[in-house]
Amino acid sequence: MIILVGYATVEGQTRKIAEAVAAAIEKAGHRALLLDVTSGGEYAVAHPEAAILCAPVHAARYPAAFAAFVGQEASWLNSVPSAFVSVSLLIRSEFEEEQEEARQFPDALLAESGWRPGLVHHAAGALRYTEYDFFKRWIIRRMAEYENAPTDVSRDHEFTDWQALSAFVQAFLSEAKA
Repeated sequence: MIILVGYATVEGQTRKIAEAVAAAIEKAGHRALLLDVTSGGEYAVAHPEAAILCAPVHAARYPAAFAAFVGQEASWLNSVPSAFVSVSLLIRSEFEEEQEEARQFPDALLAESGWRPGLVHHAAGALRYTEYDFFKRWIIRRMAEYENAPTDVSRDHEFTDWQALSAFVQAFLSEAKA
């Protein structure tokens, strides 16, 4: 099976997640077409038979170019097995109401676009302190203190549960073959 793994990324963690999804697909004997959907590139090298899209949430929304891609491709996405990986730090919050908020982020995107993915996975992202400018690092560190998240700004902190992501890809592949 040929599977489009489309993604948008802001700080790089979603690209890393998409690369892991693509690697899991290929390890299972399928072909993955990895595409940054914000690049404007074409994915029609071969007609994908399924799709897994990955996007991060920043300020309670997905990147505009990702939302535009989903809106443009919703008809095709609904015609093949498809899944969505929503990336947000809130999903790892110790506060249940914040986790619930993270679980609801896809709702507006899916309602607006009409896309109906068969599966949705919520993955935690990363704090990339070493890549932030002074002001952003200061703000993010203050937010991290509130969340009891790591505040060591001398290094990055990754929260993605790679085993859960791999299990999600396997579940998608099983369902897509059915």
